[in-house]
Amino acid sequence: MFTTGRIIFASLFIIAFTGLMIFSYKKDAKNNKKHYQNGALYVAIGIVAVIALLFLSKFLIKG
Repeated sequence: MFTTGRIIFASLFIIAFTGLMIFSYKKDAKNNKKHYQNGALYVAIGIVAVIALLFLSKFLIKG
């Protein structure tokens, strides 16, 4: 199923992809702080709101 060539390719791909992602993140970090302040807070509020809506819909459908 997995040949030696595929395993080598997958390993190199993961290493290169991770390295490029870290490089890109570090390059854009100061712009992200400037443009996306409190971004994690908004995402957390959105996740809590979706979960609350799911529980509300489950409660209304059962009742």
